[in-house]
Amino acid sequence: MVTFYKFLASYEALIYILLAIGGLFSFRWLWRSWRESQTAIYKMEREFSARRLGQSAAISILITILFCVELFMVTFIIPGLSADFFISTPTLDLISTPTGTLSPVMMTQYANLPPQTSVANLTGCTPNQIILTSPKPGDEVKGTITLVGTVNIPNFGFYKYEVAPQGSDTWATISAGREIVVDSKLGDWITTALTPGDYQLRLVVTDNQGKALPACIVPIRVIP
Repeated sequence: MVTFYKFLASYEALIYILLAIGGLFSFRWLWRSWRESQTAIYKMEREFSARRLGQSAAISILITILFCVELFMVTFIIPGLSADFFISTPTLDLISTPTGTLSPVMMTQYANLPPQTSVANLTGCTPNQIILTSPKPGDEVKGTITLVGTVNIPNFGFYKYEVAPQGSDTWATISAGREIVVDSKLGDWITTALTPGDYQLRLVVTDNQGKALPACIVPIRVIP
């Protein structure tokens, strides 16, 4: 099922083109068959025309159904699926980090950690492939912010961005995406759930074989 969804999403334009070409020929055949059935005089000729009309109508209906299915899947079903759904292996270990949004328990743990000084540099980022360009290292953030960056690797699978207190290895996933992004919006982050202090923001990219690449880590400071 995952392969089927990925096929529909990846080859959406090609599928529409093939269905349009098939529809053009089938509806043309349907029109000619209908004209022949109206002008047929002899019994055998009418039977043959009726058979051709039925076949052309069945093919035309099938192509119409396939077009509607493709449109419905890529418009309503696939966009609502989580990024994890497209992981090719069910045993994928997402860098052994917790998934999901920031829970109240984790917020309590974060609140009890002493503030530390952030180091204004990037770690593990690869220009033009895996990098966060906003916020920048050492930036002070508050409220809802927009994350900007690039996730563009061969055999791309999906990406996620996570947060942890400075000096901690307890990461919490904020959100994820399954589209390649080039120096554009990765997603939003609501920082109001966090206690003000120094944090690490990291971008993790996983290929379509379930292999996670080195994460891009940016130190930032959450302010009231």
